[in-house]
Amino acid sequence: MEFFLATLFSLFSIVDPPGAVPVYISLTSGMEAKQRNRIALFSSFYFLLILIGFFLAGTYILSFFGLTIHSMRIAGGMVLLSTGFSLMGGNFAKRKGYNETVAADSQSRQEIAFTPMAMPLLSGPGSISYLITMFKQHPDWSERVWILAAILAMGLMVYLTLRAAPFLFKVLGQGGLSAIARIMGFLVVAIGVQFIVDGLVHLVGEMD
Repeated sequence: MEFFLATLFSLFSIVDPPGAVPVYISLTSGMEAKQRNRIALFSSFYFLLILIGFFLAGTYILSFFGLTIHSMRIAGGMVLLSTGFSLMGGNFAKRKGYNETVAADSQSRQEIAFTPMAMPLLSGPGSISYLITMFKQHPDWSERVWILAAILAMGLMVYLTLRAAPFLFKVLGQGGLSAIARIMGFLVVAIGVQFIVDGLVHLVGEMD
């Protein structure tokens, strides 16, 4: 259970569902509650498909590109550092790939659940590299089942956050959501540093 909670907390910090609330509110403004709820449901569903897919395919991805788990740790750590610093700087959407071009394209779409909501706003390089590394680090399926459970729980939390987005935005406001993002950013930076340190230690150890 401790492993499950630690994985879930790390994923929550990296994904940062509250950080996607302002964009979600903007994209669904003027929609009826039923339509917003449908988008929330499908966004969380696509989010789960993406993360579970990359988690289960992690070993094959590393083998296909000839990468070691240590290089993935270091690269993933650097991505997490970038994500964490962007969260602390209040640039969540921009660093997640949601720029002016994507925003303009989103306005012309009727279906926004997959893009930009599920990807790149909720699932991105940070969460994907984290899960690929976790899959390789924990070869025992008794542990991998807990990681999958954490991913499913994260999908539920994403859905509940998006369902409650209007309420959260009304209560917390942009300032409150930014404060949460900064706290999550600090934790993501710490996770990124740990990934880099672990990767370097094991890489140097193999060279000795």
